[in-house]
Amino acid sequence: MQLNLPPIEEINHLPPHGGEKYNRLIFEKSPYLLQHAANPVDWYPWGEDAFQQAQQEDKPVFLSIGYATCHWCHVMERESFENPVVANLINKHFIPIKVDREERPDIDQIYMAVCQAVTGTGGWPLTVLLAPDKKPFFAGTYLPPEGRSGRTGLMELIPKVADLWQKKRDELLGSAEMITRHLQETTQKPRGEMDPDVVRQAFDQLSGRFDPVQGGFGTAPKFPSPHNLLFLTRYWQQTGDRQALEMVEKTLRKMRLGGIFDQIGYGFHRYSTDAAWRLPHFEKMLYDQAMLTMAYMEGFLATRKEEYARVVREVLTYVLRDMTAPGGGFYSAEDADSEGEEGLFYLWTKDEFQEHLGPEADQLFSSLFNFQEEGNYADEATRSLTGRNLLYLSDPLEKLAGEVNFQPEGLARLWEDLRAQLFAIRERREHPLKDDKILTDWNGLMIAALAKAGAGLGESAYIQAASRAADFIWTHLRDENGKLLKRYRDGEAGLPAHLDDYAFLIWGLLELHQADFQTGHLERALDLTEIMVDDFWDQENGGFFFTARGQSDLIQRRKEIYDGAIPSGNSVAHNILIWLGRMLARPEFEDMALSIREAFSAQVNQIPLGHTQLMVGLLAGESPPCQVVISGNPEDPDTQEMIRRLQSHYFPSKAVLLRPDHPDEVLLDLIPILKEQTSLDGKATAYVCRDFRCSQPTTDPDQMIRLLQTV
Repeated sequence: MQLNLPPIEEINHLPPHGGEKYNRLIFEKSPYLLQHAANPVDWYPWGEDAFQQAQQEDKPVFLSIGYATCHWCHVMERESFENPVVANLINKHFIPIKVDREERPDIDQIYMAVCQAVTGTGGWPLTVLLAPDKKPFFAGTYLPPEGRSGRTGLMELIPKVADLWQKKRDELLGSAEMITRHLQETTQKPRGEMDPDVVRQAFDQLSGRFDPVQGGFGTAPKFPSPHNLLFLTRYWQQTGDRQALEMVEKTLRKMRLGGIFDQIGYGFHRYSTDAAWRLPHFEKMLYDQAMLTMAYMEGFLATRKEEYARVVREVLTYVLRDMTAPGGGFYSAEDADSEGEEGLFYLWTKDEFQEHLGPEADQLFSSLFNFQEEGNYADEATRSLTGRNLLYLSDPLEKLAGEVNFQPEGLARLWEDLRAQLFAIRERREHPLKDDKILTDWNGLMIAALAKAGAGLGESAYIQAASRAADFIWTHLRDENGKLLKRYRDGEAGLPAHLDDYAFLIWGLLELHQADFQTGHLERALDLTEIMVDDFWDQENGGFFFTARGQSDLIQRRKEIYDGAIPSGNSVAHNILIWLGRMLARPEFEDMALSIREAFSAQVNQIPLGHTQLMVGLLAGESPPCQVVISGNPEDPDTQEMIRRLQSHYFPSKAVLLRPDHPDEVLLDLIPILKEQTSLDGKATAYVCRDFRCSQPTTDPDQMIRLLQTV
């Protein structure tokens, strides 16, 4: 779905309600809200104006939450919000509010919890009916205009609710009070101790859900959940349990072969509708690219298998080509739909393939990529084949080469030439909508991924891209007090930042410091950590709230640690506090990490596999602090080789510090340990320290690695 907006000059002259052609969303920056700006629904953005209007008109609120690349959000818009009959019904009985969940995850978090409590499920579009005081009395997801397949339709629901509002309002308000009270109670968990065996329990639960044939966890629909893979790789590294690494490798390989991976343009789609990773929902999210880059990168470092490094390079090719703004920040997502149809941009008919590749290449690669004359892609609603094909592999091309009488290298070269041709042809199609807003939290994840990849692969371009994005956020997404803002688009930054914005950006800055050792990244990370503690820390019960102190437009201030599509802010904050505490010799940070564990112990003990990003930190916390200080001139080859050797090995819990021969005072103040660790005889020198005790310094990179492997 594309944005068809009037010129900015015309928008600036519209009345506050949007005029005859538009509603109030025409003045917003969110691509999702702008998609709905020409709806006949009289949408308001979230804000006090809408709720005051609800009070004045004595109407409940119709709250609709979604995001720009959500397929079923588009369906509900076409069916209902563009339908004048449905729109008039909504306008008559409600004050309608639209929210972009990616801009306002705080709002989405509250009302999604309501939906899950009331219905047992959740998803987007999210539809919630509220009293004017923001308390909910009904919640659901996609609602068709008229009832079908057991789903209530809006044409039935709205008149029924309107009648209840007039005749039995006390029942609705009583329901709203009960739901709100339940919401408060479910977030007030007692402090306690984490089960000492919780890490093993998380591993056992993942093992029990593992799909040994197709990889991944559970059945269809199947999500990548890269934080599970990061945990399992580190679990293998710390325990030596081969099963953990085998689960990771099976999943990494199967995802790369499947249709969930864009075989022509690279990058991962959101999730697979089947268990074999073949048929995806086609939206591409920045956070998936970031987290999967880190999972494949750690897979490569753990195994030294080039196939995983190749996937890292492919994903980052996509991100740097298609998802990078001119100023250096990263866009949010690409839509699933184009020309009104999901996946159309990515699909091919058999005739198209033959036309573009020629008969011989078509015969070869149609077979390898599982093309069918009748198509291999079925419409989700009708389950019928569409005549179009999605590219996926049953085995790697290297393995399939022998079956078609090719040398692996020759088949790979031939496919790369043809893939480039197909990519150029596909570029001429109508592209899916790009959600070009720049979000601080998702950019933090991408900065972390690029920095890890740049350090581990020795690719300075990745580190430079990460540094450029960090500078963009620092310049454009902070207010006059140095506090973060949430979103940048069309030259304007705004919206309140949340815990994830701070935690994820700090993570990115710390990874960036580990990659290029620039003191400024560490300074910024520490500055943001102090703001995060001041504004989000729960002084009474421990842990971080999702919203900052003083934000007043919500009915609840929530704390979360469950890892969903992305890791929770509390899990990431826990891990970076351990990292900072050990790197900077600041024990108060490690004390706060312990307090996070105590605050959320009940939830984590109950379902360990739902908190695998936290498990990464628990594994780090179980091992004594490990630091490696490289002392030497950063420009000298021996110092660079020492760093390269260190970064190319898999020691995930280590902190790498560089002490230049002439360090600045800021660095020495931040990391006092560096004051005494100088180079020997003018050569690059490594100090390997475990549990605050250092081995004898060495100028031999091999000896440095041996010390790391034995301490």
